[in-house]
Amino acid sequence: MQQIGILRNPVQKYAWGSRTFLQSFLGMPEPWREPAAELWMGGHPKAPSKVRVNGEWRSLIDVIHADPSSVLGKEAAGRFANELPFLLKVLAVERPLSIQVHPHREQASAGYDRENRLNIPLDAPNRNYRDANCKPECLCAVSRFEAMKGFRAPKDILKLMDRVFASYSLPELDLLRGEPNDEGLKRFFTGLVTMESDRRMRMIGEAVKGGERVIDDDRAYYWVRALNREYPGDVGVLSPLFLNLLDLSPGEAIYVPAGELHAYLSGVAMEIMASSDNVLRGGLTHKHVDISELLKNVHFTAAAAEKLRPFPDDNFERIYETPAHEFRLSRIVLKDQETFKSEMKRSVEILLCMKGKGVIKELKSGRTLPLEKGVSVIVPSAVPRYAVSGSVTLYKGTVGTIP
Repeated sequence: MQQIGILRNPVQKYAWGSRTFLQSFLGMPEPWREPAAELWMGGHPKAPSKVRVNGEWRSLIDVIHADPSSVLGKEAAGRFANELPFLLKVLAVERPLSIQVHPHREQASAGYDRENRLNIPLDAPNRNYRDANCKPECLCAVSRFEAMKGFRAPKDILKLMDRVFASYSLPELDLLRGEPNDEGLKRFFTGLVTMESDRRMRMIGEAVKGGERVIDDDRAYYWVRALNREYPGDVGVLSPLFLNLLDLSPGEAIYVPAGELHAYLSGVAMEIMASSDNVLRGGLTHKHVDISELLKNVHFTAAAAEKLRPFPDDNFERIYETPAHEFRLSRIVLKDQETFKSEMKRSVEILLCMKGKGVIKELKSGRTLPLEKGVSVIVPSAVPRYAVSGSVTLYKGTVGTIP
């Protein structure tokens, strides 16, 4: 592949998605009957993008395999076994996603092999590992976006939960009180997610009733009530009290490494991740939940959740730095016909126009393509250099730096 190509991307329709955002973003005339949750841009086998090559729509997987070095670049092709190592997404979150964790590469590979030996189909509802890859991810808010990420400090968990359980005895909370460290956190969380059903229902009822009394004191109590309306009696209703609650403004981002418990609550965001669809769920879902596998993968470490705030450079690009070597996300904001010029040396890039209008130009050939809201393109490594001009906001996904 020697030219910039327009992409046609699959939409994933999950229950937590929006009936309007992605449809409007992609220029669809009518809302879809099913909620549209994710727009995928990449080469994941479950739902690869298509790219227009010589007037023909072809699977991006096939285009890459036909000439990996020209698309990915020689170095990236060698590092990632001739596969595109990242998946770029738009998320439209209208209802909360499940509490979940993503496995490390070794755990994913072992789990994938094990489930293959058990002859569990890749699309089976009870399948945990749909590929052998890890799935670190970076999420950048497009609208106001609320999320939960990582365990709160034990003292903060105790403070929030003692208020809702003021007149209710919860032995699992006493475990954390007696051992306010990582081991106590593990015992506390394990006790919650393995609790017998009748007792769990009583506990959630008390938490919701107690949270109503103090609902204006902390956003966490609002979400306890909201989550119980969506998933009554689910242990995940308590998660705002033991996970860090984040309120992201547009342009703010978070990085979620493998092993970190998290959930996304509401809003629109760009997300980039290693090319994987491995999700281990622990609650707030009607999908498959495997508590024992979840517990094997969770890191029981309390830490404040940090936001990523990039600094603009003199080329209009704002880069979100993370430890991941599979991907790097950036945002390009141009106004009044400003021009962004690509680096001289780079790997494959996928660009999505979030808003505005502009033009992308191959500087060597002079070939141009129009950009507007909802349009995405892939720039293969073989294109020496390009420029974007106009009044546009773009998100760019590319390969990360060597660790």
